[in-house]
Amino acid sequence: MVRRLCFILMVTVFVLPIPSPGQNQLDPRPLDPEKDPDIDMFMGSWQNSIPFNSHGSLTERAILTRWEGDPLKPVKKGQVLLYVNRLTRATLDPRASTTPTTLKGEQEIFYIMSGTGTVSGGGKTHDLRKGALFLAPEGLECTMKNTGDDPLVMYLINEPVRKGYTPPKAIVINYEDEMPLRSTGYITVHWSHNGRGGISGSTASFGRLIYDPMTIGQPHSHDPGYEEVWLVTEGKNLAFLGKEIRWQYPGTAYRIPPTGYTPHTNINTTEEPVRFLIWIAQAPKQ
Repeated sequence: MVRRLCFILMVTVFVLPIPSPGQNQLDPRPLDPEKDPDIDMFMGSWQNSIPFNSHGSLTERAILTRWEGDPLKPVKKGQVLLYVNRLTRATLDPRASTTPTTLKGEQEIFYIMSGTGTVSGGGKTHDLRKGALFLAPEGLECTMKNTGDDPLVMYLINEPVRKGYTPPKAIVINYEDEMPLRSTGYITVHWSHNGRGGISGSTASFGRLIYDPMTIGQPHSHDPGYEEVWLVTEGKNLAFLGKEIRWQYPGTAYRIPPTGYTPHTNINTTEEPVRFLIWIAQAPKQ
């Protein structure tokens, strides 16, 4: 009788339907290259890119770029963005200035990594230093200047301006060292995400997050129509993307494949914090 009951229980367990994949659920299937996204195609680094010039004297190297085809089948590594135009690493030489630039149909978000300088627009000038995050809006003439003897190094995000969006009339800027963390310890969002204030653009919200040493975020997935990008600015991250893991060094970013069943999280296995620049965007409303 006991043996028969055990058999019935075993059959019951194995014939129970597996929950359908979805956000915040982990797909129990083993990796299937025919069905699962190639996560390496969804990652990019500026170190593998050819430099190009913009704003007269900025030197950019692409990290992630725009893709108009099947969002799950990029044909070029790092060509995966659907709602933002590009993410690059840019440098401005010592004592150099950009050409006064007025953006049309697009605007740009800059995050300063090192060096010193200024950005001017709308009759106001702001200091640039490590940790400065600023928005150069559509329609406002802006100029950057490197005031130091070292390159001004930054990350640049170019986004389209959507219909119905009203650009700010002035440069929007904040400084990381002047903004408190969202909590003094861990916060409840995905176990261990902690960060500082960011900037809202036309297509996305941009911000900075920190993973403390020896922490892991909650693995979860995102549905189609959702774009989330994680760029490591400092530290060494172990990116958990899909059913594989990859080391992620500064200047490397990934976009989560929007399948509804491809999980992602970040794992800090080191004794130092890992810092990220991230954005979250959604498909435009019909």
